[in-house]
Amino acid sequence: MRILLIGANGFIGRHLLVALRSAGHEVVAAVRRPDGLERMFPEVRAIRADMNRDLNSDVWQARLTGIDAVINCAGVMQGTGLQDIEAIHHLAPRALFEACARTGVRRVIQISAVSADPAAGTRYATSKHRGEEALRALDLDWVVLRPSLVYGAGSFGGTSLLRGLAGFPVIVPVVGDGDQPFQPLHVNDLAAQAVKLIERPQIARVTLEPVGPEVLTLEAILIAWRAWLGFGAARIVHVPRALVAAACRIGDLIGATSFNTSALEQLEYGNAGGGEDAAAVTGIQPRPMAQWLATRPAEVQDRWHARLVFLRPLLRLSLGALWIGSGIAGLFASPVLVAETGRLLGLGELAAAAGTAFSLLDLAIGVLVLYGWRPAVLGTIQIALVAGYTIALTLAIPALWMNLFGPLLKNLPVLAAVGVWMAIEPDR
Repeated sequence: MRILLIGANGFIGRHLLVALRSAGHEVVAAVRRPDGLERMFPEVRAIRADMNRDLNSDVWQARLTGIDAVINCAGVMQGTGLQDIEAIHHLAPRALFEACARTGVRRVIQISAVSADPAAGTRYATSKHRGEEALRALDLDWVVLRPSLVYGAGSFGGTSLLRGLAGFPVIVPVVGDGDQPFQPLHVNDLAAQAVKLIERPQIARVTLEPVGPEVLTLEAILIAWRAWLGFGAARIVHVPRALVAAACRIGDLIGATSFNTSALEQLEYGNAGGGEDAAAVTGIQPRPMAQWLATRPAEVQDRWHARLVFLRPLLRLSLGALWIGSGIAGLFASPVLVAETGRLLGLGELAAAAGTAFSLLDLAIGVLVLYGWRPAVLGTIQIALVAGYTIALTLAIPALWMNLFGPLLKNLPVLAAVGVWMAIEPDR
């Protein structure tokens, strides 16, 4: 079959892509950045699609030529300035499903979530639910899959948050009582069930819940993952919800994908199934989490990632604060200091204008860092500016290298920090 896979560059999407191709199907991957996916999978045709903007069925209709079936697994935990959660979960999928109805592509599988329940009270849950309802309203051979917590060798979003909690130094922070229920499902088992369903068109117009074979509490999952990561025993600390909520609000402000208010609210709502189990319909029986973990020993990069889950937003906040603080200091510097600095750098009467311009540039960089804008581009700009400042001051005032407070020496770890930020900031 020739299958259009939307969201093929995501955590679930990449595993679905591999599973579909392994089963002999041809996949057309619809992603925002086709070049990146084609570098990873050079034999796969990738087309550009943006769920934030592709809200008209005519756009999707042109992409369905020669397509036999569609799988949509695009999703985000929380909307940001760049990600419209209502568009991604509801409006764009609705346009896609309407295009399928027009063109006769009857087989559609929608990957939703077991917690996509309006009772959860989050925009994630309500928008996901509206996307499901848009599909159910059409005369198509649809299947809605509502998986529980999906984990794997990699992680993204909520699973990254859990991995970060499991790898926390000295203690293991647990939200509230830690008794929130989950039925963790390995991503390979979800992919196997989806492949089986795409091959069985007689299974149609049903909502299924791919879930793991056991119900585990949040605390039990964190203890198991910490052991898998190879970190030493740590004390379980039950953190009051108010403190976790405050941290998540900071995550909201900086666009953190691993911890934010939606992730917290969805976590508290629970992630255990209660509907028709996909295993009974597909015949694919998921294995327990402990069995999966035992088959894949944790590597050093897994431990790095667990520790970086919280260090990554801290690094973003630190760099953003550095640039914003530098900009503010420059704007409010005394005229005497500005004039003296301009004289040392040979700027003369241009010193005040140059100081204002560079201060505004620093402020802009700080805001963009906090916003998470294009790390590769913004990181290059930061490195160029810090290196430029360092070279200019070295030529004008070389004694600064030997200054008691090391103003130029401090630029070296700043350059290293920017390089690390460029490496770990991208989500995909």
